Amino acid sequence: MDRSSIAIVGVGAMGGALLSGLLEAGWTPADLTLIEAYEPRAAELREATGCRTVTVPSDGIDGQDIVVLAVKPQDIHGALLQLAEVLTADQVLVALVAGVPISVYERALGEVPVIRTMPNTPALVGEGITACAAGAHATADHLAMARTVLSAVGLVEEVDEALMDAVTAVSGSGPAYAYLLAEAMVAEGIRQGLDPATALRLTARTIRGAGTMMETSDDDPSVLRERVASPGGTTAEALAVMDRRGFVDVVREAVAAATDRSIELGEIAAGQS
Repeated sequence: MDRSSIAIVGVGAMGGALLSGLLEAGWTPADLTLIEAYEPRAAELREATGCRTVTVPSDGIDGQDIVVLAVKPQDIHGALLQLAEVLTADQVLVALVAGVPISVYERALGEVPVIRTMPNTPALVGEGITACAAGAHATADHLAMARTVLSAVGLVEEVDEALMDAVTAVSGSGPAYAYLLAEAMVAEGIRQGLDPATALRLTARTIRGAGTMMETSDDDPSVLRERVASPGGTTAEALAVMDRRGFVDVVREAVAAATDRSIELGEIAAGQS
């Protein structure tokens, strides 16, 4: 395995998930440098992981093959001002920042290769999926390096940057859609007499199992749905209610709205650079 040296800038939820995944995948603390501005958090990370931990990029970027940027979108411009002083074209920036287009990074960093990504929160349990898009200065080798790193927390898909807003709406925001469905299923299961823990287990495993079947089957979701819904049965009755209430239209409108908002946020980020 190619164990590139990696600096992670911002070790919050997503940066922390990647850190855990990398350590489990075979990277050692010596391979990783953590850049965390909040000193108590930096000290905690040092103690817990054994990784070198610093508070500013200028102390931790030099010599790293890959720099992972995992700050909040509202902090992106301040972070890029710091990175522009130390990043070089021999390094690769892997950006785990929602909604910020590649153009923002390239204006700030010049010819530094940039890989823009959109992970999702199941990365916290190693079950994420991350879409990535390459900037103008990134080569196939740079993409391969990024894939190796991102694979530590789940699957990786390469897409054109123009599709990143759709990716954000489908998989970036998607876990929340599944949780809302789960909330409704659990609540009604309890109302129908199930105890809360049982209702939650039944719902969680059902959603997980359905996802696994979609990944492993050659059939598309509509075929899998039809196999569950025997004519005149309980599933058919439930689906009829969903159809009458416009379930599919609501989901499609929700994904479209999330896509539009992602586009708006990207335009705001680009306008501020």
